[in-house]
Amino acid sequence: MQITNVNFALGGMNVQTWDPPNPPPRYLWSWGRNAYYGQLGLGDTAKRSSPVQVGALPTWLNVAAGDGHSLAVKTDGTIWAWGNNNAGQLGLGNTTDLSSPVQIGSLTDWSNISTRFYHNLAVKPNGTLWTWGRNDYGQLGLGDTNNRSSPVQVGALTAWLTVAAGYHSMAIKTDGTLWSWGVGSFGRLGLSDASNRSSPVQVGALTTWSKISAAELYSLAIKTDGTLWSWGYNNAGQLGLGNTTNISSPVQVGALTNWSNIDASKGAISLAIKTDGTMWSWGQGLLGALGLGNSTYYSSPKQIGALTTWSKIASGARNNLAIKTDGTLWSWGDNQAGALGLGNLTNRSSPVQIGDLTTWSTITAGSHVMAIGQ
Repeated sequence: MQITNVNFALGGMNVQTWDPPNPPPRYLWSWGRNAYYGQLGLGDTAKRSSPVQVGALPTWLNVAAGDGHSLAVKTDGTIWAWGNNNAGQLGLGNTTDLSSPVQIGSLTDWSNISTRFYHNLAVKPNGTLWTWGRNDYGQLGLGDTNNRSSPVQVGALTAWLTVAAGYHSMAIKTDGTLWSWGVGSFGRLGLSDASNRSSPVQVGALTTWSKISAAELYSLAIKTDGTLWSWGYNNAGQLGLGNTTNISSPVQVGALTNWSNIDASKGAISLAIKTDGTMWSWGQGLLGALGLGNSTYYSSPKQIGALTTWSKIASGARNNLAIKTDGTLWSWGDNQAGALGLGNLTNRSSPVQIGDLTTWSTITAGSHVMAIGQ
């Protein structure tokens, strides 16, 4: 099965894939933290401070990094997992950790995947929604709080389009409606309260939601009109509203209508790209995480440099990455365990290029970093 023209969610980040008759080779690379679980997929638990290729296959389509585990989809539509499996998040029917990729089941119709912490969300091309892993707050959307160690379908609907997993869960349907479920503290579900939900609940009545990203404690979204919205916990100004007040319903960030991509970090860092190719950040600036040349916290979006060639973004805990339109890969922030991929453990407060390759296409960051390139 050749998957084409599918929108993917990488720990909250939406990425458009290719649609050529003969797709280019796509190799999987990993680096950063690897202790205890083998989340880098390299058959061991040693950290890496530079990108290392995972196996030799050139058929990886997409990848998502969680907090100690990884998910990936190949071009044949199969789904693979490795790393931490304490809550069954590898989807293999058990709780055994694995340090190399293992296929989940035998199906060949997986496409849209998302993970950030210990559970996973996936949408198949037929529009069905599937979840597995940790479920202590109902984040699997199955009406209970029981963990699942294999993928389980959420309801019977075939209208799901894209998903975003944080510590809570969000999804957009084909009709443009926004849904959320799981832990509701600090208003992160956008439902005007702090209650947990164990089944999907619609956020408002609008049908104009386009992209979503879920962090641990807050959420970001873009509408079809290019406006940016946020809600949830706001201790470091990560909602971008010019203050540190928590919000339990979506609130527009500024008045601009040219936002095109977003990623809410595992912590309190927000990244975004505008339609003009500029990159912006706000929230917790500790260890240079915002890429602004300092460690200052900002509660409103600030432009990173002056370039207009940024294409894709991914935010981990306090480490961040971006791909430019020329296919080069860049990183900045906390370099603990070599998460920046620069061959050392030195923090950076501004974007620095990783190597000299110009063929990077996909990035994702959780407790570690995964990328796809030629």
